[in-house]
Amino acid sequence: MASDAVLPAAEAAQGFTPQALIAVDYIPPPATVTPFVTTLYHFRCDEAVIRDIQPAAIGNLCFFPHGKGEMQFAGGYRDPNHEIGLMTPLSCATPIEVVGPFHAFGAALTPVGWAALTGLHAGDHRDRLLPAPEILGPDLETLGQALLSAYRNGTMSGRDCALAVADFIAGHVRPINPRHLALIAATGRWLGGSFNPAVSDLSGIEGYSARQVQRLVERYFGLTPRALARKYRALRAAALLSAPELSFEDEAAIAEAFFDQSHMIREIAQFVGRTPARLGDQSKPYLAEMIAARNLRELDM
Repeated sequence: MASDAVLPAAEAAQGFTPQALIAVDYIPPPATVTPFVTTLYHFRCDEAVIRDIQPAAIGNLCFFPHGKGEMQFAGGYRDPNHEIGLMTPLSCATPIEVVGPFHAFGAALTPVGWAALTGLHAGDHRDRLLPAPEILGPDLETLGQALLSAYRNGTMSGRDCALAVADFIAGHVRPINPRHLALIAATGRWLGGSFNPAVSDLSGIEGYSARQVQRLVERYFGLTPRALARKYRALRAAALLSAPELSFEDEAAIAEAFFDQSHMIREIAQFVGRTPARLGDQSKPYLAEMIAARNLRELDM
């Protein structure tokens, strides 16, 4: 599914569930988890079939009280949506198809959150939807089943369940090597400083050699520095292009960032799952929120 041409073709052939049929609440994370969580969310749609798309992201702890489906990952394989799931970092935009009704709640993770919660190498585990308790332990299974049951019987709202997920994260994150934390922060500044940051600018950062930087960036972000720069260039450009108004300065910066218009279209399609002409389409609420600039907090812009 990583081919530049596949996602727009799939979009044209299948169509995606329109905004009027979907409700998504985004819940600011409590201060205790803001270093680890980009946003909490509650998603619901009661259609018989739901199709949407997940832009390339870091990772996600997700719970599915209603709906059975799958994600169609790069490389052509698919994973089901386990009731208590861990979506690993994505290398490109990933289509979702679910037999509804489809309800979900959970937490979108920052790079620090992914590492501190899971301890997994992001590059070795990217592009999967895993059963989360196998990674995070029996405490999550116990909590997850309780939350799913409470949501289904109406004793807890989606917001309450999402906040309970945040509490779990706050109680289960583990310390990260302080030098690695400094490297993650420096990588965020590097990504946010330019649409086309030079990989050579990371050499020697925080006292690491170029080879060490390459290895650690892939460990925490899921991609090599060069591929990571491409991903965030596309996400940043998409965030700007999806805004109601585009300033002349931003338009010029986007134009300068890509070799030409066809290159920009291919890159945004690969990492975001839409062509630039459709980024302003308000029929895609999940997409619009996940590429919003506030949800790229890992970038120090």
